[in-house]
Amino acid sequence: MNKRRLFTLFGLLVVLSMLLAACPAAAPVSAPAEEAAAPSGEASWWAQAAQAASCEGVTLQGVTESTPPSNYAKDVLAPAFEAETGIKVELETTSWDQMYSKAINDMQAGTGIYDFVYIEQDIIYSYLANDYLTNLTQALADNPELASPDFDMTKFTSFIDNFKDAEGNVYGIPMEAFVKVYLYRKDLFEDPAIQEAFKAEYGYDLAPATTHQQYQDIADFFTKYGEDNDMELWGTTVQGNTGHSSSFYEFFETIAPSFGVYNWGINMDNWKASVENGGEMNSDKAKEALAFWVGLLKDAPPEATASTWDEVAASFAAGRAAQGWVYGENAAWIATNPEKSKVVGNVGVALPPVSEGVMEDAESGAGYIGYYDGGAFGIPHSSKNKEAALLFLEYIGQPEVQADW
Repeated sequence: MNKRRLFTLFGLLVVLSMLLAACPAAAPVSAPAEEAAAPSGEASWWAQAAQAASCEGVTLQGVTESTPPSNYAKDVLAPAFEAETGIKVELETTSWDQMYSKAINDMQAGTGIYDFVYIEQDIIYSYLANDYLTNLTQALADNPELASPDFDMTKFTSFIDNFKDAEGNVYGIPMEAFVKVYLYRKDLFEDPAIQEAFKAEYGYDLAPATTHQQYQDIADFFTKYGEDNDMELWGTTVQGNTGHSSSFYEFFETIAPSFGVYNWGINMDNWKASVENGGEMNSDKAKEALAFWVGLLKDAPPEATASTWDEVAASFAAGRAAQGWVYGENAAWIATNPEKSKVVGNVGVALPPVSEGVMEDAESGAGYIGYYDGGAFGIPHSSKNKEAALLFLEYIGQPEVQADW
């Protein structure tokens, strides 16, 4: 695993906690600002580029996972781009597994159904090995007339490095990044009667857990509290779908690092995972982490073993869990959108519970906590509308667009 993707959550959590505490319900989003440089009556650079490349009237087909950033691209950016260029964008948003199935089948067969596809940093090197993707750096160099003055790959953070080959060529334009955070119900944690009952049971004050034992205590307490009060309430979420890779992600990207098992337990020098070969996947720490995580199922809603990241978010938003690990892209709407969430105004965010020494590892750079990942849009070699797709990727990669997105 690339260590550039792994970092501590301190800064992000400060920002997120401020947003969750202070944000009103989300206001309707607006389209990106119009091109300011074009005098009245003169076509914008985007319109001129589309016309020069004979792209007006072209319809682009894309496929991505149905996430808040992807839906923003579909509902806001695509119409704005069409108004600017005359290029229509039909972005198919679907489940994570269907997204990959559709994109890979298309690229393998070379059928050219999709003009741009979602690329996660975990899979891009497989795509490069199979020569599925267009070299965007080279495409812009070969077609300078398509290079927008408002788009600059060097303006991205180092996250864009995850979508480069060994020579530094870019194959994907970043379009989302997500961090997994520890959410808790403030209305429950701050209720005086609940606080009193918890302290009587466990001998310490109720607060967001900083250790795994505290997390387990809190989970046990609220599961029993829900039972005793005839409530549809459990002590924690678990992203434990037994037929989906999301459960792998929760354990190796969220739980294991909090016990000090980093990089999926793999020795980054020799790419071995067992203790005998310098790895940690079968270490005592890893076993303890797995036992802790599986043990939480008794305190999780019954849908936990069928839950991916989407169902975890839905469970928390429905008020069915007192705490849990939830992706930031979902945490925002859970905390602010009363049309979708029953816990608006009652969502707290904190650093996750960790074992002794893990926080120090994160602070020194020797380890990390939490989970950071993200995706990009890339253009398959099989695309039939590469020029138009390149313009769209530049459009969504402009600083003024990325800021609102």
